[in-house]
Amino acid sequence: MTEPTVISMTDDRGVTRITLNRPDKRNAFDDQVIAELTDAIQKAGANPDCRVVVLAGAGKHFSAGADLGYMKRTAQLTPEENVEDARRLAGLMQALDRLDRPTLCLIQGAAYGGALGLICASDIAIGTRTSQYCLSEARLGITPAAIGPYVVRTLGQRQARRYFQTSEVIQAERALQLGLIHECVDESELENTAGEIINALLRNGPVAMAAGKELVAEVSGGAVSEEVIQYTAELIARLRTGDEGQEGLAAFFDKRTPDWAITS
Repeated sequence: MTEPTVISMTDDRGVTRITLNRPDKRNAFDDQVIAELTDAIQKAGANPDCRVVVLAGAGKHFSAGADLGYMKRTAQLTPEENVEDARRLAGLMQALDRLDRPTLCLIQGAAYGGALGLICASDIAIGTRTSQYCLSEARLGITPAAIGPYVVRTLGQRQARRYFQTSEVIQAERALQLGLIHECVDESELENTAGEIINALLRNGPVAMAAGKELVAEVSGGAVSEEVIQYTAELIARLRTGDEGQEGLAAFFDKRTPDWAITS
């Protein structure tokens, strides 16, 4: 039986680990990977037991970007077929970006091309000190269009304009400086660091964390208008009066752990 290109497992704490499973191909993307990864993310979002999603790559590399065979196939598609294919990749990025659970991306080795879309669409990214990043599309005469909105949002326009055009390899420390990753650790510490962050996430209210993601999306990049002020007022009112907020406040005053927190 053919090995799945994506493996998804949820543990008893509600941590769903989605693993790119093509180590012999450096976890490169093709249409099957895109479909299976999109499906795994959507299923995590539909699973009421899922509290945190971890995205990782099997083997020595997170992902080398697009598979060469897949790229050859796309070159033979009609313009209309290419649009549909590109929309599936864009749909993958959107599914990850809009997932209402905390998402944590673990990066070792190479993270090229579309892999940067996954990193930038995740909430938290941890890379190793030897990891390398590259927006390599311009070397092939194309540009990182489908992942572009997430990369520009992460890097900002100034840095994106540079790296979209130069296709320079970004070393781990530079990736940290750019805000592409949040942490840069020894490879031996990758899982331990992830575990610490996961433990922190599991102590927090799921509804509150989802609302935090919504809040960032709603208020980013614009003026603080009357509409924004009204939105924030309604959001905090909804959380304060909701079941999770009521339990959180009661637990704080009672000096106990809220019933939705996972502490072990």
